[in-house]
Amino acid sequence: MRAELQEHFRAGGNQPPQDERLLSKQELSEELGVSLVTLTDWMKKGLPFLRLHKRVYFKKSEVLAIMQQKTKDQGGKDER
Repeated sequence: MRAELQEHFRAGGNQPPQDERLLSKQELSEELGVSLVTLTDWMKKGLPFLRLHKRVYFKKSEVLAIMQQKTKDQGGKDER
């Protein structure tokens, strides 16, 4: 997991804003620091997204929530 995401969760930044803007695949990949190929792979594995016409968009709060849950799940497995 990227250090930026871990810091985001430590700082309690998991409250979604009231007026949340949708992010494109390009914007989200840049924000998370991953490639478009990685983002597409994550979509196939269950990353939440919206399809409007032929374009794909993401709610940042939903993406961060699912990644936070995955991080907790992995943390629980590592401790055993």
